[in-house]
Amino acid sequence: MQGRQDDRLGSLIQEHLPRIVDLTARICAIPAPTFHEAERARFMAEQFRQRGLAVEVDSLDNVVARRPGEGRAPALLLAAHLDTVFPPETPISVEHGEGWLQGPGIGDNSLGLAALLTLVDLLQAAGARTPGDLLLAANVGEEGLGNLRGIRALVERYGPELGAVIAVEGHNLGRVTHIAVGSLRLRLTVTGPGGHSWGAFGQPSAIHVLASIVTELTRLPVPKEPKTTYNVGLIEGGVSVNTIAPSASAVIDLRSIDPAELARLSQSLAGIVERHRVDGVEIAEEVLGERPAGQTPVEAPLVQAAIGVLRELGLEPALDASSTDANIPIAHGIPAVCVGLTRGRGSHTLQERIEIEPIRLGLAQLVRLVQQFPVGAGPAPSPERSA
Repeated sequence: MQGRQDDRLGSLIQEHLPRIVDLTARICAIPAPTFHEAERARFMAEQFRQRGLAVEVDSLDNVVARRPGEGRAPALLLAAHLDTVFPPETPISVEHGEGWLQGPGIGDNSLGLAALLTLVDLLQAAGARTPGDLLLAANVGEEGLGNLRGIRALVERYGPELGAVIAVEGHNLGRVTHIAVGSLRLRLTVTGPGGHSWGAFGQPSAIHVLASIVTELTRLPVPKEPKTTYNVGLIEGGVSVNTIAPSASAVIDLRSIDPAELARLSQSLAGIVERHRVDGVEIAEEVLGERPAGQTPVEAPLVQAAIGVLRELGLEPALDASSTDANIPIAHGIPAVCVGLTRGRGSHTLQERIEIEPIRLGLAQLVRLVQQFPVGAGPAPSPERSA
């Protein structure tokens, strides 16, 4: 019986493969920079409605389609982010070659969005039902300074009914991301009196102070296990070569898979900043984003289900840590993982490419995970857990 079901699923996926390729290309052609996802959100909402699903679009432009289940089992949320890393003026050209698609954001995350729509098609074609409701979300704000605002709102809205969350990404077929890399992103701005580099020599320079802060940060010891990192990704400031800089700023990224280590690193940076507060200099700190760290344990039913499905498909699972939409449900005690759909290269570049053939396995993975739910869930959530 299982063999016939697998053959039937394989045939359905093969039939739908050209459709998901077309959907992926159409979605990719719709610009969706972080904070500007509305047009792509409208497309997804209309596509879900065409499939007969009830759709909600919130004030952030999160799109949620509900496929009703048969009973009172907890709901499963599948989330694929709408946004891309590219600025609004980026020209978008999608190329289709022999066995591949190429374009900015084609795998991250146009394919993930197309997979949600195709999953509905596959379930409908197979006449498959689920014990609990299936929530399919196209959410905003996963990339960069979006700070996971879309999935935060979804967990706040639907948390009490969720048994698990699966974040869906186009790249990295075979991975099961069950560890959430936490991060703190902030901007330090140093201001001082400025002045002429010769005539006012001795006055504090904002650039010199900022450079000293950065130098001290890079000398901090951080553990390899649990992995903890820092990075200064952007520095701006100064007026001219012969002007004592009146202002300078740096954007800093702190990360760890362990909440305690992330807090310790943040406190160390705060101490460095305090030591550089001298007369005539002001230092302002602006938090640009915070992502919680945590993990769904390997032995959790959801993680074991994801591992088992991949092995059934002939793939060896790669358990890993990353910063994804799964961070937020994990932080709320809701079992969550992030999975990939195909192989590719060039993520976050204009030449991003995905392979078409492995998408069959990625779709089979999603269908089987949905069919196994709520076996892959943790305990039924309570309203208090999502507070």
